[in-house]
Amino acid sequence: MIRPGKMIREVLESLFRKAATTKYPLVKAVMPDKFRGRLRFYPERCIGCKMCMRDCPSNAIIIRKVGEKNFEAEIDLAKCIYCAQCVDSCPKKALESTKEFELAGLDHEKLKVVFSAETKDAVETKA
Repeated sequence: MIRPGKMIREVLESLFRKAATTKYPLVKAVMPDKFRGRLRFYPERCIGCKMCMRDCPSNAIIIRKVGEKNFEAEIDLAKCIYCAQCVDSCPKKALESTKEFELAGLDHEKLKVVFSAETKDAVETKA
């Protein structure tokens, strides 16, 4: 049985309630402290133990030796499930999770990020 009176009452009540959603694209979202977003690699801290590679359930990290005590990391953001097991397992804290979460892309190759020991910055390259 249809009861239009109940529906009208619900609509009128919702006009005066606070919105349950946020205005996300217009207002920047604030992530909590322990949020697990995009990974950042610090090559100067890396000792090349490759514990992060072993603990990654999706095989998204590759650590390569590029010189004497110099290592670079290639992180495939398309494979990464952002579980932060690699961050927890790194004994020298060479990996950290950032609060960056807007990582969508159309080109799969642009989602492969190489953190080079020479530049100490992330360089998006075709791997």
